[in-house]
Amino acid sequence: MINQSKLKKILNLLIQVLIFGVTYFFIYQQVFEKTDMPGLVKSFEDDLTKPGFTSRFLVIILLMLFNWGTEALKWKILISKVEKVGYLRSFQAVLTGVSISSFTPNRVGEYFGRVFILRHASHIEGILITILGSMGQLLITVLAGTLALLIFIPQYIPEAAYANGYVFYGLVAMVITLDLLLVGLFFNVSFLSTLKEKILQNGLKKLRKYFRVFAFYHNRELGMVILLSLMRYIIFSTQFWLLLRLFEVPIPFFDAQVLISLIFFIMAVIPTIALTELGIRGSVALYFFGMYLSHYHPVAECFNPGIFSASISLWMINLGIPALIGTIFVFRLQFFRKAS
Repeated sequence: MINQSKLKKILNLLIQVLIFGVTYFFIYQQVFEKTDMPGLVKSFEDDLTKPGFTSRFLVIILLMLFNWGTEALKWKILISKVEKVGYLRSFQAVLTGVSISSFTPNRVGEYFGRVFILRHASHIEGILITILGSMGQLLITVLAGTLALLIFIPQYIPEAAYANGYVFYGLVAMVITLDLLLVGLFFNVSFLSTLKEKILQNGLKKLRKYFRVFAFYHNRELGMVILLSLMRYIIFSTQFWLLLRLFEVPIPFFDAQVLISLIFFIMAVIPTIALTELGIRGSVALYFFGMYLSHYHPVAECFNPGIFSASISLWMINLGIPALIGTIFVFRLQFFRKAS
């Protein structure tokens, strides 16, 4: 008869193998069934002969390492309140989270993928801390996206009735108020630990003690989270622009950043699942950049294939490749242990 310890080891291995297989399956579906991979490969082959293409593409790959390296530093700082984690192990945890998030709605698997690399700290506390880090990243995305919206409306749809006048000024006031409110809430996140008695009742009473983690962080530490989140945002928005230039989409840096901020904002606030995310991402990018091209380049092709190539490439570089690398570390996850 199999004892409980051996059974847990077998179940742990089965979960690891399942995550490994499902990650590869979903990435295969995204890359080979949901996109025009032959067309993308041909586009790369055509562009490889152009001067500077390879060196610029390598810069974009290098920025991917800085992107996730910054996220690893942020998680290391946050998780240190409950367990000291080295930078390399933090990096492994982040990549593992990317693997699991590849097949979960809105990539929520990222919260669970990281914490099972912890050896002593409570998994629930680890999840809440990871969510706090994601809240910082989401805050930057919302701030950039809403401010970009205020630039986008009068510049790209001036004929709309609400693009000028009191309606637009009301929208500006509402956006600024909302942004300030969100910033204030983030820097006062500790209030969640004091409201746990009202938030968690009846069957959820056991979770109350875990909400204490929100009281661990002061303004200086939360400011560091925002700074690192901003650094990540600058990195992957710059990647997007470099890819657009690489695939010869004629758009200046400032205009590109306005539209990129809107694309990231929409992708952050609408619910998506792994099976449709890449298609939605490409469609949103085509819509906004197509609007720019039709506005400033009426004789150009609005649905420039370079837009879709850049969007797909960004997904592959920033999510696809890290997810595949992260599967290496899936076999270090421990799903059954007692929290210290």
